Formats: sequence, C-alpha cells, structure tokens
Amino acid sequence: MKPTIAFIGGGNMARSLIGGLLKQGYDPSSIRVSEPYAPTRDALAAETGLAVHDDNLRAATGSAVWLFAVKPQVMKTVCAELKDLAQREHPLILSIAAGITATQLESWLGGQLPVVRIMPNTPALLGAGASGLFANARVSAEQKDIAGNLFEATGLCAWIADEAQMDTVTALSGSGPAYVFLLCEAMQAAAEKQGLPAEAARTLAVQTFVGAARMLSESGEPAEVLRQRVTSPNGTTHAAVTAFENGGLRDLVQTALDAARDRGESLSREND
Repeated sequence: MKPTIAFIGGGNMARSLIGGLLKQGYDPSSIRVSEPYAPTRDALAAETGLAVHDDNLRAATGSAVWLFAVKPQVMKTVCAELKDLAQREHPLILSIAAGITATQLESWLGGQLPVVRIMPNTPALLGAGASGLFANARVSAEQKDIAGNLFEATGLCAWIADEAQMDTVTALSGSGPAYVFLLCEAMQAAAEKQGLPAEAARTLAVQTFVGAARMLSESGEPAEVLRQRVTSPNGTTHAAVTAFENGGLRDLVQTALDAARDRGESLSREND
C-alpha cells in the first residue's frame, strides 16, 4: 500500500512530482492537493484529474505524508494552521522550501515529528531533476525510502548527512539550471553578434548544452578530463577557454555560489 500524500501547495514543482507519481501508477485517490490560488488550482485539476482543494486542513487530514510546496515566506503561517493536526496524526513531513530548516519546520508544527528537507530543481518537470535530501533523526528507514521514491520519480536524488550543506545544494543544483540558461543565452547572443542568424545560434547553442550534458552523464569521465580532450593546444577551443580563465570565470562561479548559499542561510533567519 502506498501512503496517502497531501501536497500543501500546487505550483510547478508540486505538479511535476504529482505527474511523476501518476506516471509510476500511483493511485490517484492517495494523492491530495491544496492550493489557494484559483487559476493554479483549476489548471492542476484539469491537468491531473485530481480534486484540488483550497483548504490545507482538508487535504492534510488522514494523510500519512505532508509535502510542503509553499514559499519560504509563508511557511510559518501555513504550519501554524496545521500544527494541531500534525500533533494528532504525526505525519512524515517533507518540505521543498529553500532556506527553511528541518528544526524550524518541526518546531512550527509542534515538535516530535519526522522531517525530510528536499531541494529539487526545475528539470524535475521533465523527469530530469536533481534533488538533495536531508532527514532529521526522527525519520525512519522506511520513511526515507518513501521520500526517496517520491523524488526519484522526477530524477536523481542525493542524501546529505549535514543539513548545513543543504544551502550549498540550493546554490549548486537548486539554482543551477538558471546558470546554464544564462550561459546559453550569452553564447547565443555572442554568436548573433558575430553574424549568425538567431535561429541557427539558438539551435546550435541549445544542442551543444544537451550533447555536453549527455557526455558528462554517460561517459563517467570527470568534467576536467572531457574539457581537456576537446581543447587542442593553440586551437580555437584553447583560445576561448583561456579567455574564460583569464576573465576569472572560476572566481566568478565561486562568488555566485557563495551568494546563493548565503541567501539561503538568510531566508532561514528572516522567517524564524
């Protein structure tokens, strides 16, 4: 028997998780959803065929797993509404809210609860996500399996032993797709500036990322090795890579990840 799951929030990430579960044959009657915004609620209901409520308590009551997919800024308020029910039913708590710690969630819901904190990313919408997960000490082995199976429906998962590193996971994979999009955007714009038609520039830039990502994933070779293989001494690739290095690309990437990690840490303080 699969546990009944209540999705508190029905936005894009919740939609991708629900879609993954349904594709795996998960019983639709075991999935409950609450979403306050009517257009999102109606769209999700039309897409999945599920009943989507505007009442968090209605979705959560009797559910063995609660998955919080709400913005960090409203998490404390949402938890306050569900605190009494959480203490009566002791569900497994899952959260994908950036910067909100397992300790904060457990406290806001009254304490003594198993909590798994997850940081997914947007490629989960295509089944190609990367999720980092942290479980507090109250989570059983069976409950870890439940959380892992849920997020494996949308891609790869990695368990993190130290919750302090979840802000780094957020900076790396959670925000990471935006970095790739930015570099692709910049490469396309540079090619157009050199005279390449926009359609050709986009097609070639996008496929370059797709192909390079497949090589990284399927070859098993480190990125450094693959880079060296395509960088002939004094060739065109060497000229471009040297320009990146001389421009401080590595330091800039470090600065960017530091900024994202620090913002994740500050979200926790702001919402305490």
